[in-house]
Amino acid sequence: MLTLEGLEVIAVLVVMGLFIKVLEQFGMFEPVGGEDSVEDDFELSTVCHRPESMDKLQEQTKFTKKELQVLYRGFKNECPSGVVNEENFKTIYSQFFPQGDSSMYAHFLFEAFDTNKNGSVSFEDFVFGLSIILRGTINDRLNWAFNLYDLNKDGCITKEEMFDIMKSIYDMMGKYTYPSMQDDAPREHVESFFQKMDRNKDGVVTIEEFIESCKKDENIMQSMQLFDNVI
Repeated sequence: MLTLEGLEVIAVLVVMGLFIKVLEQFGMFEPVGGEDSVEDDFELSTVCHRPESMDKLQEQTKFTKKELQVLYRGFKNECPSGVVNEENFKTIYSQFFPQGDSSMYAHFLFEAFDTNKNGSVSFEDFVFGLSIILRGTINDRLNWAFNLYDLNKDGCITKEEMFDIMKSIYDMMGKYTYPSMQDDAPREHVESFFQKMDRNKDGVVTIEEFIESCKKDENIMQSMQLFDNVI
């Protein structure tokens, strides 16, 4: 069960946490035996999109060669073509959350990973984002979350943007929330979120307000540490 208590604050972590749970469900973090070279995987895979070299990816992310190997094999298993489009992304989430409607949540998350805005997420896109979520500094992770919430990328989060995110989470979790979600719950939590985050009460939350507020919240800071040992 996902408790709604304080969700207006821990929504920062819910987005990341649910994503990690999906990756675990689909075997993305299963250990790989033996000493097979990930370079062999890159060379032998019959994919439409071939990833950059292992060494380059290691330089550009905070993952080791072995970790990249695990991630690539999991990614290739779910996305044999080497890229995932939004419909594939939604399908993965719908399998993991059959009790609700995960399509809008998956859309927002896909947009966050599709940094090139070309309608597809490559392995490079995937590991760059994952490197921030799992190995980035607190500021890196909070910047990533802020960018997810800032739907129109204008540098601030409005109540409507936050409402859209919160509603997508509720729609996805549905009857697995406790207590049972009321129709006005997303709006109420958005108001509470803004009371905490909108420091100057101008109706929007800037990146500075967002990071400052999150850093002052002990629950968020403690929960951030949960991502340190995922893989």
